[in-house]
Formats: sequence, C-alpha cells, structure tokens
Amino acid sequence: MTMNDFRLDGKVAWVTGASYGIGFAIACALAEAGATIVFNDLHEDKTQMGRDAYAAKGIKAHGYTADVTKEDQVAELVKKIESEVGTIDILVNNAGIIKRIPMVEMSAADWRAVIDVDLTAPFICAKAVLPGMIAKGHGKIINICSMMSELGRETVSAYAAAKGGLKMLTRNICSEYGGANIQCNGIGPGYIATPQTAPLRERQPDGNRHPFDQFIVAKTPAARWGTPEDLQGPAVFLASDASNFVNGHILYVDGGILAYIGKQP
Repeated sequence: MTMNDFRLDGKVAWVTGASYGIGFAIACALAEAGATIVFNDLHEDKTQMGRDAYAAKGIKAHGYTADVTKEDQVAELVKKIESEVGTIDILVNNAGIIKRIPMVEMSAADWRAVIDVDLTAPFICAKAVLPGMIAKGHGKIINICSMMSELGRETVSAYAAAKGGLKMLTRNICSEYGGANIQCNGIGPGYIATPQTAPLRERQPDGNRHPFDQFIVAKTPAARWGTPEDLQGPAVFLASDASNFVNGHILYVDGGILAYIGKQP
C-alpha cells in the first residue's frame, strides 16, 4: 500500500444534502483527495448556497436540486449526473433530519418523514447508483449513521429506528454486492459542533456551560465535541482504495463515547 491508495483522482463522488455542515466538510475532503464533487439539496436556494460555498473554497462542485425521498427524481438525477459529469464511483448518503418529539406525542406523519429521509432515501440512492458501479466493477457507498444506530435516547424514537435500520442496510448492501467489488460502510458521528448545535454549547448567563454541553463533554473520553473536520479522514479512507477489504463496517467517530460507561458519581 502507498499513500496513493488514499487518492480519489478521476472519481465522481455524490454527497447528498451537502450544501453545508457535515456533508459539506466530507465533500471538501473528497475534493482535496482528487474527486469530482456532485451534491444535491432539496431547495434551489440551498443548492445555490452550496455552489457558492464550494466556489469560495476553489472547488468546482456540480450542484443539483432534487428530493432524495422521491425515486423518480433520484433516477432522473443519476441519469443527469452520468451524462454531465460521469458515472458515480462514490455515494455518501448524508442527507438527514431529526424530530425531537416524545414517542407518545409523535404523529405517524412525523415518524414517516424521518424514516423517509434517513432510511428510505439511502435505499433509493444506493439502488440508483449500484447498476453503474456494477458495470464499472467497483464502487463505494458510505452511509452516515449515528451513535443512535447503537443507542436509544429520549425523544428520538424515529431517528434511532432509522439510523439502526441504516446500519443494517449498510451490512446488507455489503452482503449482496461485495462480490461485485462494491464496499458499503457507515460513519457514525458523535456529537459534532455545527451551527445547528451551537445553542447547546453557549455559555450560560452565570458563565457555566449549557447543561447539555456539560453532559456531552463528561460522557466523551476526548472531553470535547467533535468537529466536521474530524469526519474528513474517515470519509476519505472509506471512499478510497485503502479500504478495499473493509466492508459492512460502521466506523464510529465519537471521541470514545460508545466505549465509555461514564465517570463514577
């Protein structure tokens, strides 16, 4: 093995929901390793925001507007990508939502919305790119799972169910298509410092940390929140030839939370 095994030159990488946040950070890392980046978002204004953000970093990214929960839109998008950019070598199923609602208060419609985006969409996208990968004789699918693929927590029943299902979808794609030289793995982020989680990390009026911030830091052996950049190396590894014999694995990037029972009171 050489460091060239981590290069992605000539590869087309599609990262769903990558206008900002974790998906954006992962796509930037794949681009730095040599991949051509394709991304989508649900709304055109967010897609344009993403195009501008990539351009500001000097990355030529191809942005499309599409709903990954709609099979017809995904099929049309993949055809368009193949004609305008090239056959997809790497798929990162990053798009996701969460609804924090106690289970007895959650409507079936809210449940289905989370399952649709977090579990059904990765199935639809993987199904759409697999024929091209099979024809080329290689492919990489990376599903963005979660610690909730392993753990439960109050108010996130739909999210945990979806991410647990995504873990098993990851293993099943490996089982079905490993013989076609397709590797499907997952990344399970821990608690990541993003603009969305910023309110949970703000100092309180008395100068103390937010209670949730205290909870996360105490539960994490690394004693900090993760950053989107912490996910970049694992993503490049799983997208590259360096991981050709890694399949059906969930790589938890969580600062050690899942390994840790916590401090004795």
